[in-house]
Amino acid sequence: MIKQAILSVLLLGSVYLSAQTNKEQTKAAILELKSFLSIPNNGRQIEDIKANITWLETAFQKRGFRTREVNTLSNPVLFAEKKIGQNLPTVLFYMHMDGQAVDRSKWNQKDPYIPVLKKKNEDWEEISWSSLDSDIDLDWRIFSRSASDDKMPIVAFLHAIDQTDKTAIRCNIKVILDSEEEMGSPNLAKAVKQNLELLSADALIINDGPVHISGKPTLIYGCRGITSFHLTAWGPIKPQHSGHYGNYAPNPAFRLAQLLGSMKDEDGRVTIEGYYDGINLNKETKEILASVPDNPDDIHQLLQIHTPEKVGTNYQEALQYPSLNIRGLRSAWVGAQARTIVPDHATAALDIRLVPESDPDHLIRLVRKHIESRGFTILEKEPTQEERLRYPKIVTMTSRRATLPFRTDMETPIGRWLQSAIKSSYHQNPINIRIMGGTVPMAPFIKELDVPAVIVPMVNADNNQHSPNENVKLSYLVNAIKTFNAIFTTSFKY
Repeated sequence: MIKQAILSVLLLGSVYLSAQTNKEQTKAAILELKSFLSIPNNGRQIEDIKANITWLETAFQKRGFRTREVNTLSNPVLFAEKKIGQNLPTVLFYMHMDGQAVDRSKWNQKDPYIPVLKKKNEDWEEISWSSLDSDIDLDWRIFSRSASDDKMPIVAFLHAIDQTDKTAIRCNIKVILDSEEEMGSPNLAKAVKQNLELLSADALIINDGPVHISGKPTLIYGCRGITSFHLTAWGPIKPQHSGHYGNYAPNPAFRLAQLLGSMKDEDGRVTIEGYYDGINLNKETKEILASVPDNPDDIHQLLQIHTPEKVGTNYQEALQYPSLNIRGLRSAWVGAQARTIVPDHATAALDIRLVPESDPDHLIRLVRKHIESRGFTILEKEPTQEERLRYPKIVTMTSRRATLPFRTDMETPIGRWLQSAIKSSYHQNPINIRIMGGTVPMAPFIKELDVPAVIVPMVNADNNQHSPNENVKLSYLVNAIKTFNAIFTTSFKY
């Protein structure tokens, strides 16, 4: 089944390509993307960000945009604007220039910041960039950090401007290029609040993330938020010999495992009282969710699982509920380093994916209440000697600030406009996804601007974003240009 799914993605990619696609235009876009990808973009390295801003200023100004650096408490972001007409609506596009850090040793190339072109034989085989001088195979891929997340949409946007007659553009255009998205954009909302007039718009389009696995044009009307916390259960003051103190010194790994196990049932549903309160999927919503062409067999084959958890009746329904996820566990040693000891502590890292109906502070309070109901005393730091002797069961709990979710109604003007744009260009309706599972730190940004927002993803689903060997398929670059062109040239009534 998975081979059939991959084949259909390849076929769909070619169907969407215009027969009139200009080879030289495509080559120019590919080479400009190569140039942009050659600039390292770790958001924690200010020199990387400055180099990216310099490249972007040149690229946008070349297309007639006015650019301006917007200062934040950390990295600056770049703003660009192109005014088309006095009485046209204004659309703000959000993309980001920064990327995840890299571990060069994990990549199948010399340097993740030296982009390479590859074709698929039995495995991915590097080919010369001069191969673009002949017929360009749109199944080729560019491998580089940020090839898909998020530099390709930026270059596609620039080349859509190149390829669109200015007289056909139906909106004024603003662009904000974030430099700390991979860190959660902690300073963006404040910068927006200080520049409301500069960034004011009638609609916000977020160009980030992959299209549906089918490869069909996709619109996403929201994303889940995230909050996270750590739990540490405590045992003896230091690891103890398991022969001398096994059966006597409480084992923190078992205590933590029992506590975590009490938070979910065997079907994966959270058992914490009130956790799913406020979630109501009516008939209309369920029909919208069921319309997304997910194939459970393909998903199970991809994940190599037999049975999914039972939060919702299908994949899309599962995304409408807040999750509770253990993302890491640690206690003592394992493997060749394992020792016959009772550990002194055990730690779990957890995250909660948030939906608009769920308040992060409320959910954290419910988790704390559940922990206390299991007989634990909750501290915010490592226990003192006095606390160890006073309380029978101790857990330290520390949490981080939340990134909030957002969701836009599909039938608002922005939704109808983007659906019309996609249909006019691709001659079929887009896949409409109510909310995606991942998190884009956009909620404070949207709230400050008071603007309706939709995510228009551009890249292939199998792009390895955030991971080694990140890549983008050339056909998606061509389609991204086509999608931007459709947005620019379709009238928006707000």
